[in-house]
Amino acid sequence: MALSSVLRQPEQRAVLLQAARYAAAGVVITITFSAAYWAVAEYFRMDPNLALALVFVVFSGISFLTHGYFSFAGHGERDRPHVRMTRFFVVNVLGFLANQFFVWLLVKQLGGPTWWPIVPFILVTPWLTFVLHRRWVYA
Repeated sequence: MALSSVLRQPEQRAVLLQAARYAAAGVVITITFSAAYWAVAEYFRMDPNLALALVFVVFSGISFLTHGYFSFAGHGERDRPHVRMTRFFVVNVLGFLANQFFVWLLVKQLGGPTWWPIVPFILVTPWLTFVLHRRWVYA
């Protein structure tokens, strides 16, 4: 299917716009999150999994506000914020667990430097969370 025919269909156009907004916000959030993780692990000589946990707490709030008001603006129901917040937290915890796995595998098991998990933080986790956010949190 050609891009021009996709853009003529409202649902596909909405998905593409949401993906673009999610990507724009997500790039900034993910790079800042990754840099914060690395800085805390390296400069404070903190266990990498603990550093990730601390950074996760801070960035969950930032991510909730950014994606709710920007990435998925106008998508889905907005009348039950407590449900959306709970679902958002569940999705973020799944992303957090995926990232904890990457830290455990790449740093602790394979003995790599603390920056190695940043690669899957940027290339894997955002795609997982986008799908879950769109289909479940902001549906």
